[in-house]
Amino acid sequence: MAHPKNIFLVGPMGAGKSAVGRQLARSMQLQFVDSDDEVEARTGVDIAFIFEKEGEAGFRKREAAVIDELSQREGIVLATGGGAVMDADSRQHLAARGFVVYLRTSVKQQLERTRRGRERPMLASGDREDVLRKLLEAREPLYQQIADITVETDRRRVAAVAEEIRRAL
Repeated sequence: MAHPKNIFLVGPMGAGKSAVGRQLARSMQLQFVDSDDEVEARTGVDIAFIFEKEGEAGFRKREAAVIDELSQREGIVLATGGGAVMDADSRQHLAARGFVVYLRTSVKQQLERTRRGRERPMLASGDREDVLRKLLEAREPLYQQIADITVETDRRRVAAVAEEIRRAL
């Protein structure tokens, strides 16, 4: 396969998109971009604040605009937010403009990985396991729909996942 101009990582929160994306970009000498970080940089506030003030719909609108713009660049590894695939235009842009990698992980692994660290608005209320299970049920078919490859990340080192993606390219 020819070296793609862009690599887009999709998957649920806690799948390792940001960590794998950074490693992959470094090893392939590409620029790494995280769509969530880009939304925060452009608005000057964190995602939790956007959710609080504009709701999920407001955030998704901002996220879709960022993905549209970023996916038009060349030479990037883009880590998308877990719900980015919910927007039909974003799915179309990602599928058409780069090589899409679905980083698959179990709900159990997501629970472990999202226990600490950055605040996650989708997990702010309710039973975290139930929320993650329902999100995965709704989103997994969309991840699979646009993915060129699927890579399992459960109990794997970031470098091993990045290397598997490199080999697939």
